[in-house]
Amino acid sequence: MSTASRTASPLGWLGIVRLGLVQAALGAVVVLATSTDNRVMVVELGLPAMLPGALVALHYGIQILRPRLGYGSDLGQRRTPWIIGGMAVLALGGLLAAVATAAMAAHPALGIATAVAAFIMVGVGVGACGTSLLTLLAKRLAPARRGAAATLVWVMMIAGIAITATAAGRALDPFSPARLVTVTAVVVGVAWLLTLLAVWGVEGASIAEPATALAPAAKTPFLQALQEIWAEAQARRFAIFVFVSMFAYSAQELILEPFVGAVFHLTPGASTGLTGLQHGGVLCGMVLVAVATGVFGGKAGALRSWTIGGCLGSALAILAVAATAHAHLTDLVRPAVFALGAANGAFTVSAIGAMMGLAHSGRGQREGTRMGLWGAAQAIAFGLGGLVGSSASDLARLLLGSPAAAYTAVFIAEALLFLLAAHQARHVFATSVMTPSQPPGDSASAVSWRPEEPSYAAYRNV
Repeated sequence: MSTASRTASPLGWLGIVRLGLVQAALGAVVVLATSTDNRVMVVELGLPAMLPGALVALHYGIQILRPRLGYGSDLGQRRTPWIIGGMAVLALGGLLAAVATAAMAAHPALGIATAVAAFIMVGVGVGACGTSLLTLLAKRLAPARRGAAATLVWVMMIAGIAITATAAGRALDPFSPARLVTVTAVVVGVAWLLTLLAVWGVEGASIAEPATALAPAAKTPFLQALQEIWAEAQARRFAIFVFVSMFAYSAQELILEPFVGAVFHLTPGASTGLTGLQHGGVLCGMVLVAVATGVFGGKAGALRSWTIGGCLGSALAILAVAATAHAHLTDLVRPAVFALGAANGAFTVSAIGAMMGLAHSGRGQREGTRMGLWGAAQAIAFGLGGLVGSSASDLARLLLGSPAAAYTAVFIAEALLFLLAAHQARHVFATSVMTPSQPPGDSASAVSWRPEEPSYAAYRNV
């Protein structure tokens, strides 16, 4: 006799805020490892900038394990242990990174070796905690709240980064290696305790699935499960969309300040202010999507439109930035950069909201593995995008001679990538029919998925 599984009610705003606190804690730990320790290695210790660059790339690269971590949470259908455990690994890795940075002053070889282990832990911790957090949100969110919830969670992460950077920056003065370790220990300790309190009771026992429902997922080996998900046209196309869009997004980030410095001769303070303006645009774009989907409903169609429109807007905005360089329109570079940030924020948060709905599409009990696949695509894109973008600008300057021509060429290439991402997104949502009215968290009523035969035949080799 089969046992019907009980379905947890959708998360209310308090539950969403609590999970947003986890994302804020995650950002707080990561910013110390990837930004503060980065600066100390280069400025205070006089080490080559290549070292922290390689360590940050390592933390992105190790997140290729995200599908395996998501698969692990799928086996037991419990996300809370993976969130808490992932944050514990992240916190220990963040603390070890600070210890390693402090050790580099007296014992460079030992410090670097320790830093390698620390950044591997940071990557694994981010992968385990972040993947399971998004999966839990996907299972427990009402469809109409996905856009607004994605915005709220990401804004809280940005707030966690900003608050930590400001508070830690003040606490680190006057700087000493011992003070760096102490401040980091306080931050990671608070982050882990905040995570523990935030997830306490949110998942609840009521979402546990019966053993009969878990059997297919539990009996499928990881590589076979991943292969089956990759065979799903929608999941595969969304992974490609995430990679292309995030590659274009990250490629622009590292060259924007050098661009305005070389072409418009802005001071470091002015170029930093321009980056702040861009991030302000990102927040505005996120809030716009949250308000729009909250008013008109967070259905798949609305999120689809914002995802595609955000990519198209990003392409147009980055072409506008390129045009300011070609025509030396100094007065227009600021509004163009703000528009670029707003378009980036709109497509990013709408894509995250859509991801929460798409996680249910396909074979049941695989939400964590799907989230892991898409998270790995994002991490790899971020790791490669900055490197390729900065290298391409150097190569273009060597070939073209003029800084304005070189950056224009790179921006045009990035605009083409955003157009490709918009094209890919259009096919993602056309591959299957999502029915967001079905309640989240109930595997028996998971979103139906059936690829249209012509579409699947055309895209199966992508």
